[in-house]
Amino acid sequence: MVRLGRIGGGLPCPVVAKWEVSNPGGSVKDRPAIHMIDVAERAGLLQPGGTIIEPTSGNTGVGLAIVAAQRGYRCIFVMTDKVSPEKVSLLRAYGAEVIVCPLAVPPEDPTSYYSVAERLTRENPGAFRPNQYANPANAEAHALSTGPEIWNQTDGRVTHFVAGAGTGGTISGVGRYLKSMNPAVRIIAADPEGSVYSGGSGRPYLVEGVGEDFWPDNYDPAVIDEVVAVSDRDSFMMARRVTEEEGLLIGGSCGTAVTAALRVAERCGRDDLVVVLLPDSGRGYLSKVFNDEWMARFGFLESEGVTVAQVAAAREPGSLPPLVYVHPESTVRDAILLMRKHGLSQLPVAKGEMPIAAAEVMGAVDELRLMERTFADSLLLDRPVEDVMGPPLPTIGSGQPVELAVRLLDSAPALLVLDGGRPRTVLARTDMLTFLSAQSGAGLPAS
Repeated sequence: MVRLGRIGGGLPCPVVAKWEVSNPGGSVKDRPAIHMIDVAERAGLLQPGGTIIEPTSGNTGVGLAIVAAQRGYRCIFVMTDKVSPEKVSLLRAYGAEVIVCPLAVPPEDPTSYYSVAERLTRENPGAFRPNQYANPANAEAHALSTGPEIWNQTDGRVTHFVAGAGTGGTISGVGRYLKSMNPAVRIIAADPEGSVYSGGSGRPYLVEGVGEDFWPDNYDPAVIDEVVAVSDRDSFMMARRVTEEEGLLIGGSCGTAVTAALRVAERCGRDDLVVVLLPDSGRGYLSKVFNDEWMARFGFLESEGVTVAQVAAAREPGSLPPLVYVHPESTVRDAILLMRKHGLSQLPVAKGEMPIAAAEVMGAVDELRLMERTFADSLLLDRPVEDVMGPPLPTIGSGQPVELAVRLLDSAPALLVLDGGRPRTVLARTDMLTFLSAQSGAGLPAS
């Protein structure tokens, strides 16, 4: 356990991290991984030479892959396309097969990683799916190990326990144990904005390995005293801050948990002790959270000089809603009317309601292409937009330099601007020309 002395400096009480990076697979998920397999073997659910199949964001898969390598099982893991490439490579290094599925689909969709895992389990004789979302051995592993360790390592002084809620196993198992020792201990779930635990619909967010789009059986709401919602931006920036100031290399979901823990500690007294669980290290997120280009492209970092956000903000107030887009099932006629109403020549096509996620953007339509196609076939007007849409508009971060926007607009009619990981507006060539003409003579750097 590590006291967060710099990040938590000035708070009423100590904030102590239980960092799970020293487990064999590098994460807290090693605990339920081996316990679920032990229980399955004793119950005869997993036979010698069998296959382990599981949907995972990576860490549970690593734990299962290690056990499988030691005991001679085959592994197939199903992941979403938001998972960092490091995690995919790591699972394959252990000899596992990895199947990547789209993120922006509901759990019941046949292409979702839940549905694909179920299908593969049916199709592979001798397959066993641990099902970390509903397997009671998941939470039990933490009630037997993680919870007692926290209690003993704090000499029973822990008053608040903060952890991310994904499958629900960690927070529910630890929570049950701590409350059995002291019913006054408060259990707080740190949750990405948009996840169902904090009241969202489960629509896509960028933080990996935490939050859900459905209610897993392992999540025990009776144990949870509070849920704290944390944005992608706060999660990623906190991960970078903890790494730089505390010397602990942590990823986005750890940043979510630390952000929530600090908010909890602000309301505590001097006799309280906040313990926050950090499930893994940041090594699996070097291509994202610790990659400045990736962070800038999604609108988390701001460059020096004139930025895309300044160009967008220079529009006439009230002349354009923040983001105008059309749903894929809307008709071409609806899309044309929407473009005419707002004076637009390009329109993103996206699922869901605002604020939408970048993963929900499916494509785009432009007036020139629609004009050409409807002239050739007037019946096209009543067909859904998804039948005629083109590829999505190129994206750019709100804090990226205006020079980059100018270069991208040389080959694209418009750009989709991301801020905090979410689409916020469309930047067209006309917007850029208007801005540049207004800035002439003001010392704007040449592109």
